[in-house]
Amino acid sequence: MPIEVLMPALSPTMEEGTLSSWLVKEGDTVKSGDVIAEIETDKATMEVEAVDEGTIGKILVEGGTEGVKVNAPIALLLEEGEDESALKDFKAGGGKSGSGDQKQSDAKADDADKKSEPEKGEPKKDDGAKRAEGKKSSSSAPKSDDGGRVKASPLAKRLAKEAGLDLSALEGSGPRGRIVKRDIEAAKEAGTGKAADKPAAKGEAPAPAAPQPGKITVESLRLEEGTYEVQPLDGMRKTIAKRMTASFRDVPHFPLTVDLELDALLKLRSELNAKAPEGVKISVNDMLIRACALALKKVPASNASYTDEGLVLYQHADVAMAVAIDGGLITPVIKRAETKGLAQIAAESKDLATRARERKLKPEEFQGGTFSISNLGMMGIKSFGSIINEPQGMILSVGAGEKRPVVKNDALAIATVMTVTLTCDHRVVDGAVGSAFLAALRPLVEDPVTMLL
Repeated sequence: MPIEVLMPALSPTMEEGTLSSWLVKEGDTVKSGDVIAEIETDKATMEVEAVDEGTIGKILVEGGTEGVKVNAPIALLLEEGEDESALKDFKAGGGKSGSGDQKQSDAKADDADKKSEPEKGEPKKDDGAKRAEGKKSSSSAPKSDDGGRVKASPLAKRLAKEAGLDLSALEGSGPRGRIVKRDIEAAKEAGTGKAADKPAAKGEAPAPAAPQPGKITVESLRLEEGTYEVQPLDGMRKTIAKRMTASFRDVPHFPLTVDLELDALLKLRSELNAKAPEGVKISVNDMLIRACALALKKVPASNASYTDEGLVLYQHADVAMAVAIDGGLITPVIKRAETKGLAQIAAESKDLATRARERKLKPEEFQGGTFSISNLGMMGIKSFGSIINEPQGMILSVGAGEKRPVVKNDALAIATVMTVTLTCDHRVVDGAVGSAFLAALRPLVEDPVTMLL
């Protein structure tokens, strides 16, 4: 039997991707570990290796296809001894996936839709059976506005409940107007069938249609024709929109803002770069990565994530840095940053940022950070607050360093000052813990020789 080659999930957030190109063709022989295709995920373009060995019997999804769902069959692999005749009666997705049982159940339920209606010439049930059946179904069957029973299959009822649809607002296409699976799918696609879509009762003025929460369409913007263009959302932008919306909505976050003096750090950076190995240039951001890593180790309660099972306290400071790329951003991670010197951090951050912009990062290089830094100082932004990158408990937003008047020893002076804002997940990092982190960070930045110890 042919082996299905499935669309792989190359990152935890990946739900679909673009099959950029095939590196093999039908009839080619492959073995485990051979690179067979390139997949563009929401974060990077990656190579896909064959898991099994055999001959490429049929390519189901052509190169360049967008929106390919994870675990969807993309090709069929013929095992040793099989030829093209094995493909004739083989149906892709035929019970090999984990959801096969559910699909079979749904199919049976849909078949039951058709069989549940009496065929022509079928004997009618006697009155006693009808009354018994009516009592049994009256408590659970959905009712229409006029008190009549809504005809819907068990599968349609379940799907409608999951999608939040009102069966009485839908029209059925099954036998005798029965609502079946395809009607639910059509309503979901059209965005109809919500409670707001129910027809008004006789004598009532129809209620104005309420906008669906979180749903924004081009039509709803009421723009003049010819004054705009629509740029389709790619996988990265869809993922950013989904994750940031969920984080801003679900995470109880709060900001803590402080000003840090940079003169000593800038002086030390200049001295270190003068003595650094050729090709290594330490940036302010590199020094902040190390300073944050050390502060996280000094305040272990701040290096944590919230889960329903308990707080996860990390043993190492894996610092993620936000890198802007075409179409969005990505956060490559400096692993165990507290164990690395400034020169090593500078070399790693430069390499990661370069490959991030080329979309060449491996999943393990942008997953699993315990803390994030977002630096817009080089763009002239004075201060800002970032949205937490779940499941991390904190993110530090770094503004521009600029000359400001300060008071030292009761006298007015000028210093290079940078504003930073720490956004905290209140479920895991309380105000006292976040303040303790900033208190540990301040001396590392303002007296940076201490971060070399």
